Amino acid sequence: MKQVEDFTRKIITTNEKLNSLLEKWSDQHDKIVFTNGCFDILHKGHVDYLKRAAELGTKLMIGVNSDASVSAIKGPKRPVQDEDSRMYLLAALEFVNAVVLFNDPTPINLIRKVRPDVLVKGADYKPEEIAGYHDVLSWGGEVLTLEFLDGYSTSKVIKRIIEGENESK
Repeated sequence: MKQVEDFTRKIITTNEKLNSLLEKWSDQHDKIVFTNGCFDILHKGHVDYLKRAAELGTKLMIGVNSDASVSAIKGPKRPVQDEDSRMYLLAALEFVNAVVLFNDPTPINLIRKVRPDVLVKGADYKPEEIAGYHDVLSWGGEVLTLEFLDGYSTSKVIKRIIEGENESK
C-alpha cells in the first residue's frame, strides 16, 4: 500500500523551525520563491498561480495571512476558513515546500527573514507596490508578477455560492 506523505510537516509554526529550514535550504543552495496571500477558499486560480510560482525556483514558501489580518483586509465576514484550514490545504499541494502564518498587515517582516531569491505576486500589483520590493532587490533577488487564471477569484466563488450558481454558468 502506498504510504501518503505527511504534508503537515510543511507548516512552519515556530521561529526555530523556520530558521532551521532556511539554514537547510541555504546549505543546499536552493532558489527560494516567496509569495503570500489570504487563500481563503482555495480554487483553480490559486493552484495555477502557485504552480507557476513554484517553477521559478527550487523551493516555494507561502506566507498566509492570519485570521485577524484577513478580517482587517477583507472585512468582518472573512475569512471563510480559519488559518489552520487554509495552511493545511496549501501544504497539501505537492509543489509547496513551506507554509508560514503571519499576523502583520503586510509580510514585510517575514520577507526580510526569509530573504527570498524571487518574490512573486499577482499581476494586479505593480512590482514596485509589492511589500518587500526594495528589500528583495537590495540583496540581488527579483520581484515578479504573474497573471491570474481568467475568471477565478475567491470573491467570485463566494458570490456563486451565495447566489446558488455553478461554475459553468
